[in-house]
Amino acid sequence: MTTISSRLKADIRFQDGLKACMNCGVCTAICPAAAYFDYDPREICQDVQSGDESILIGLLKGEQIWMCGQCLSCKTRCPRDNTPGYIIQVLRKISQEMGYFVHSRLGRQQLLLKRAIGHSILETGYCVHPKLIRPETHREQGPVWEWVMDNAREVYKKCGSLYYEEGLGGLRKIDSDTLDEMQAIFQETGAFTLFDKIEQASEAKAAEMGLSFSDDDDNEYLREIQL
Repeated sequence: MTTISSRLKADIRFQDGLKACMNCGVCTAICPAAAYFDYDPREICQDVQSGDESILIGLLKGEQIWMCGQCLSCKTRCPRDNTPGYIIQVLRKISQEMGYFVHSRLGRQQLLLKRAIGHSILETGYCVHPKLIRPETHREQGPVWEWVMDNAREVYKKCGSLYYEEGLGGLRKIDSDTLDEMQAIFQETGAFTLFDKIEQASEAKAAEMGLSFSDDDDNEYLREIQL
């Protein structure tokens, strides 16, 4: 049976990111997230080095690994040239693969990221495209955003954007060959398999919570995890 510890050690980001932690705490001292959340990269490195499977499962099911902003300030300050941010990347991936992410509030929001950023990249070629930020799923934007969406082409052209037209410039339409290449990259890297696992684990969690779940953005589970 493959252990979580062995999966961590097999990842190149782990091999590069955790060489010999001496538990000095400099990473936590410099970390912006640690200043605002109950987040301690030093403690996470210590837990990972322990190799204790129960502790590692706790990390994969917990909130902490989703608090990192991936700024990699930790990389610039560590006296041993470690990068706790890389360790977080690996822990997140394993949590997604094993379905543990649905056990935490922040982890459950991986479905939002998959459906927003993941779908946006494949459909438009952009991480975030304004036309996909729909008022019904981004209620925090308020009524002004509804007006912007209704008048998007005019609004963005005033900002110098092509807004999904062919040519050179911001928000230009990405050609079909480039989008096909994106699809091939996602396929070869296993991103689609990971997407499926996020959807399946989220659907199971929705059933456990007694909430509706569907492929569209208008369902109880999505509304719940946005809170």
